[in-house]
Amino acid sequence: MGRKLRIKFCDRCGQPAPILFRIQYDESATWVFVCESCWAIVSQDNPFYRYGGTWKAQKRN
Repeated sequence: MGRKLRIKFCDRCGQPAPILFRIQYDESATWVFVCESCWAIVSQDNPFYRYGGTWKAQKRN
């Protein structure tokens, strides 16, 4: 049996992505999922940045 395709969207730019990073990046300390492009922008020299894991559309076996 095939697996159901899992899809999530970046909380910052709204684009679907096969890999998203769970992070905090502002004073609100809210956890969000961001794509690799957005992650590179918000993690640079950011005192509020905190990594919380990686989400992948394709689960490990």
